Amino acid sequence: MRFPALHRLFLPLVATVALAACHHQNAADVSGGSTPEAAVQESVQLIKDGDFGGFWKHALPPADYTQMRADWSQLHLDQRPITAAQRARFTEAMQKLTAPNAETELYTELQPKLTQMQKQYQDQIPVLIGVGQAIASTGIAQSKTLTEAQKKQANDVLAAMLPWAQKAPWFDQAKAKQAVGVVVATARQLDLKSPDELRTLDFDTAMKKYAEVFGGFKQLLAIYGLSIDDTLDSVKATTVNITHGHAHVQVSYTLLGKPLSTDTQMMLVNGRWYNEALVDSVRKAHQQVVERKAAAAASAAAPAKAASVTPAPAATAARAPSAPTKP
Repeated sequence: MRFPALHRLFLPLVATVALAACHHQNAADVSGGSTPEAAVQESVQLIKDGDFGGFWKHALPPADYTQMRADWSQLHLDQRPITAAQRARFTEAMQKLTAPNAETELYTELQPKLTQMQKQYQDQIPVLIGVGQAIASTGIAQSKTLTEAQKKQANDVLAAMLPWAQKAPWFDQAKAKQAVGVVVATARQLDLKSPDELRTLDFDTAMKKYAEVFGGFKQLLAIYGLSIDDTLDSVKATTVNITHGHAHVQVSYTLLGKPLSTDTQMMLVNGRWYNEALVDSVRKAHQQVVERKAAAAASAAAPAKAASVTPAPAATAARAPSAPTKP
């Protein structure tokens, strides 16, 4: 079981967030929002700030947040083992990215390849990106984890990004040099020696690492003309209705100049508002942890129980045979 949200943060940025208001006031110190709009508004600001630890503290009811932290070490146990080849590739890549002269060496290595790729693929970029969009759209349509609303949202985002991706200056040498600098700086900041470290990070350290990756990702996209911060700043939310502690919120935002919108559901818990899908996903994750622990305990108890059973006494067949009766 993988943790249900952080490794897919970009979609929640535009699908479950709302107005990033100017009156952000220590949102991470207060769980939930006083209104549905305030709850999602403060979540947006925390994400924009790269405060993922604060985001989870704000986005979950206190009991769920405490439970999630307690479950953290159990959340990645069912992932596939890391192979020796994967470990070697990771180590080699990190060594190259964090070497003393990594920026110069990597750009020197990239420059001729970039020139060759420009000659070979410049005219094909629109077609190649169109094919990529078709593949992504098929994957979205066939997804068994996304709802129909989430599928529509993902396809809307793809459609908005297509024109940008087709025209972005992917082969620009100066931008490539900037991008290499961002990747190297991010790798040095992460300071990871092996992929195994990613699975053993405690919650607070993991949140810091996620923030470092997110910050580098934002810088990379900005180099090529896509500002995540501009998208977050454009988000606005309107509560459509509130019924029995559940609110239907309509979210609108602008991505690369294209206006988009989506809906999200909020829930009231002890007088504070939270994103319903997010809370539900964390509770389901906890339930899976509980079930896995129970299964492991039962599996360990079975051999112990079998070993504790006393063997039955030996049969009388082991007794010496009696003398034959005389005729």
